[in-house]
Amino acid sequence: MTGPVSGPAPTDWRRLSPRMLLVHPVQEVVRAAPALLGLLVAGTSSGGKGHLWTLAGVGLTVLFGMLRWFTTTYRISPEHVQVRRGLLNRKVLTVPRDRVRTVDVTSHVLHRVLGLARVEVGTGTSDRRHDSRLKLDALSAAEAANLRVELLHRSPAAQSPAAQSPAASPVPPPAGSTPETELARMRPGWVRFGPFTMSGLVTVGVVGGFVSRLVSEGNIDLDRVGPVRETWRWFSAMSLALEIATVVLVLVVFVGVASTLGYVLAYGNFRLTRHTEGTLHVTRGLLTRRATTIEERRLRGVEVDEPLLLRAVRGARLSAVTTGLRSGQGGQRGGSMLLPPAPRAEAAAVARLVLSHAPGATGPAPPTEPLTEPLTAPLTAPLIPHGPAALRRRFTRAFGVHVPVLVALLLLWALGEPPLWPWLTAAALLPVTALLAADRYRSLGHALTSGYLVTRWGSLVRRRVVLRCDGVIGWTVERSFFQRRAGLATLTATTAAGGQSYQVRDVELAEALRLATAGTPGLLDPFLQRAGSVSQ
Repeated sequence: MTGPVSGPAPTDWRRLSPRMLLVHPVQEVVRAAPALLGLLVAGTSSGGKGHLWTLAGVGLTVLFGMLRWFTTTYRISPEHVQVRRGLLNRKVLTVPRDRVRTVDVTSHVLHRVLGLARVEVGTGTSDRRHDSRLKLDALSAAEAANLRVELLHRSPAAQSPAAQSPAASPVPPPAGSTPETELARMRPGWVRFGPFTMSGLVTVGVVGGFVSRLVSEGNIDLDRVGPVRETWRWFSAMSLALEIATVVLVLVVFVGVASTLGYVLAYGNFRLTRHTEGTLHVTRGLLTRRATTIEERRLRGVEVDEPLLLRAVRGARLSAVTTGLRSGQGGQRGGSMLLPPAPRAEAAAVARLVLSHAPGATGPAPPTEPLTEPLTAPLTAPLIPHGPAALRRRFTRAFGVHVPVLVALLLLWALGEPPLWPWLTAAALLPVTALLAADRYRSLGHALTSGYLVTRWGSLVRRRVVLRCDGVIGWTVERSFFQRRAGLATLTATTAAGGQSYQVRDVELAEALRLATAGTPGLLDPFLQRAGSVSQ
């Protein structure tokens, strides 16, 4: 939203740090490197002075990067956060302060060298449109930290007229009190989970693409490269089985090392703390540091993810189900990550601590207020299984795809089209399909305890979501043709947080209605009474 708003005088507009003039030109040159390289190649191949065109392009790029400092200002009033940017197309982005969900503070290597940080304010609107995100790149590290406190830690004293100046510092905590309580910290032993995240597969693709592009653009003949030629000759002398084993071994080692290195770089110095003002603060990163602050009053639950390989070594990762945050951003889960891949017991313990301090939907509760019910149950209590009908449905869906493919391959082989080995491979994978169907059934489960809906599903990535019932804004009961024949249904809890909806899959219809009725008492009564009157 744009337009004039009431707030501080225009003289209260603040500028970014002047040191950003050393950051943005470098970033713009790196971003424009392919285009600049194209200018150099085009100018040289046409007999012109390609280096002059390249220098002119670099100069324009640097100038464009410097203009951002002159054209970007921001201010914070008691009601709004405003960012003004642009030269020819002037734009003023205005966000109400009560819409602020999170504040991310990121420092790349160049930022850290210059003592700078990038601040991104997460709101319900800025996360939906890339061009309207409220970003400030870059502020001094101290100013970024103060801005985070200014936007999220608004104590009652700080909201008085005398304390609502944009430059006002937060009210200090009472003497002898600790402003932050540590909930979790990175431990050296957690590095063992790095190889099982499989993030190194991305590195394999990037390295492979880079080498392929380099060979293609440089017209390099690999047969003339001595080490490559000797390695290929040694590899070609092996048998087929040994070649496959060698490729698999090299790939596993490379992916494991790359995944471990990526784990250390992404999650080094990880720390999760809780502020007395009612916020969770996550910091992580060895080279690029990122700090995310989440308001606890926006928290609606937690999600524990266990990918197959990580589950095999009893590991899991934890993320927050909260309003105003993007979800599903890979392993990092956007800005909602509360714990990187770590021991499963540690994830459950941290989830219990986070939920124990989460306030109710009507407002934050005092930090010392005791819980009326133990919050261990939603995290570790046994879940209700979904019965034999759900088991049959898992096997039917698994073999309903595998068996037709197997029959088609067999028919094609009988007609003399493909070789026999695809059919043999598909037949050999039948036990794997059966194990996958059985594991998907074992992962199904649900519970309703301590005011939380607990649902679990998945095999390749098993997920357990603990969702506060007062955060559910609606229920949907869906039944496909095959589910109706099996007496099953899928219950979907709709919420404004996290993935927006969470399912209890392939549960009996009566159990689905019981869950919805017990989770939100009175919400379904008119529909159930109408259904009863119609049946009579």
